[in-house]
Amino acid sequence: MSDVSEIESAFASRLDAFGDLGATVKFDFGDDRLFVDGTHKPATMSHEDKDADCTLTITPDNLMAIQQGKLDATMAFMTGKLKVKGNTAIAMKLSSALK
Repeated sequence: MSDVSEIESAFASRLDAFGDLGATVKFDFGDDRLFVDGTHKPATMSHEDKDADCTLTITPDNLMAIQQGKLDATMAFMTGKLKVKGNTAIAMKLSSALK
């Protein structure tokens, strides 16, 4: 079972890739969240519950499965395992930062 600290560690090694987004993204896990500010390089990450250009609601397990290539992000979205609020174009650009 994945937890947010595992995801945070994985993201920390890719903050340069998140800086290419030019936007803010919030990963909402229900009880916790990660806010990534990709408007500058390197991007910054926090647990703040701020408004973001794009908010992804997903479980930590499903996000880890996407990162590991075990779950396709499009399939996760189509089956309701991933919900996107805000700018969906940003969500589509995330694939390079997540892998």
